[in-house]
Amino acid sequence: MDKKNIEGGIDTFKGRVKETVGVATNDRDLEAEGKNDQIKGKVKGLAGDLRQGIKDGLDSLDKKP
Repeated sequence: MDKKNIEGGIDTFKGRVKETVGVATNDRDLEAEGKNDQIKGKVKGLAGDLRQGIKDGLDSLDKKP
């Protein structure tokens, strides 16, 4: 797991909390901020997956005789 995957998971979680609190308090700005954080978290997670795939691919090239 790449560092970006962890950061993405944290951002997604924070976004869900913000969105839920925004809905509960009828705060549209906080709700929107939460949705944006969730999108940011998903993008970071995808970047982490890509980075991990590249690392794994390079590692497999190094192991071949």
